[in-house]
Amino acid sequence: MRRLIEKGLMFGNLIEVSSPALVERYNRAMKALCGRETKLTDFHIDLSGYSPEIGDELGDPLYLNPNACNRAFILLTTAQRNAPLLNMVFSTARAMLEDFIATNEAQLFALTARDAVLGTMQSGVYEMAQVAKLLEMRHITIEADTTGGHVAAAGKLAGLIDRFRREPDGWRDDVLIADMIGLARKTGDVTRVPITLAPRGYPQSSFWTSLFGGIYLFRDVKYPALIARDPVGQVPISPVFTLTMRNEIADWLTRNDLVEPIVKARGMDAAAVIRQKMDFILVDAADKLGLDIGDARRTELRKVAYTLGDALPAEFQGLGALLRWVEDKGEWPRITSEHPAYFYSFRAAPGPQRDLVNMLLAELSPMDVRQMYIVHKELFYASYARWSDRKRQYVADFLEREYKVDAQGVRRSLFGAEPGMDHGAATPARDLGAAVGPWGAIDRSRR
Repeated sequence: MRRLIEKGLMFGNLIEVSSPALVERYNRAMKALCGRETKLTDFHIDLSGYSPEIGDELGDPLYLNPNACNRAFILLTTAQRNAPLLNMVFSTARAMLEDFIATNEAQLFALTARDAVLGTMQSGVYEMAQVAKLLEMRHITIEADTTGGHVAAAGKLAGLIDRFRREPDGWRDDVLIADMIGLARKTGDVTRVPITLAPRGYPQSSFWTSLFGGIYLFRDVKYPALIARDPVGQVPISPVFTLTMRNEIADWLTRNDLVEPIVKARGMDAAAVIRQKMDFILVDAADKLGLDIGDARRTELRKVAYTLGDALPAEFQGLGALLRWVEDKGEWPRITSEHPAYFYSFRAAPGPQRDLVNMLLAELSPMDVRQMYIVHKELFYASYARWSDRKRQYVADFLEREYKVDAQGVRRSLFGAEPGMDHGAATPARDLGAAVGPWGAIDRSRR
């Protein structure tokens, strides 16, 4: 993984913690959350305050998430909002923490100036021994305070102030006044600068989890389903698919209007995207056969294609037929859900499930390493560890050169606007005629 780290493709934008004051604050928060401390004098933390260096030191990458379903967090600065989230167990966690920090940014800025803020993402579920427990998770509540209890003290002080104002003889109550003064020394003037971090709730309806080998749970769609990498047995939801059930998954995605063909996607250069997917497939095929790909330029990869001939992967041949049609050089290809190229030809449709569906498509089209890196880093890092050094070098160089320089632009061109934005009507790359079949039938009279 060193190559990815050096190129800023892994552990990028982590927050450095090196000042003795911040290290001491972090240790107090660690002690309060998990009863442990670090002996490191400098380290880096992610969005949740997790440190990979401390995880290595303790031999426990889940020291802030021991039960894997109620993640704790430590905030030393609001700048953590822009850091990545490592060891992600649930796909919804990042968006929730980002929103919590953004919503309470002014309060958190003031609080972290004096102390660390610590909290927990409460799911109401305390163990994950069975897959059925995932379905009990429907709501996440984020609760937080400083290690010194400033938020709780401010709430208590506000109550005492209200009592002082309501009681006619409050100004004579020496005990009440002494309590207010004592709390005010800790919190400051809460009448002018209120300190509040009200518990914030988020629905947990559809999500991916790394538990049980990897599971996608879709509940807020027309036809709910659970999709797992491995068989999960009996669970209180139907249908249940494994990733090998391609036909069933394709039909379910279509019935829920969760995908769109890349040749119809608005704002996408379909031909360029298809070519790049074909390049990735060639690199994978060449690597498995031990073929030389030179500097992996398209001209070199074309030589690999000539060498393989009719032994080219079915994914490459299917996308090649689609590319010929897009460029008006071939007939409309028939690519059904049984064809290995099928899921390479789709992206998630606009909507709230976009990112989750793109994660699923990344698993169903694993040779598209760019999509995998962008939408499913956990899968990417696990796959990267199994690749040959030649493929690792190619992928790392490509991502540094073609993605890192304009990450937001690449994401927008591949997947469209962020969920919740006005997507408008889809503008196809070509006029596809009446919609039937996997992408829509062609009006043959045009030819």
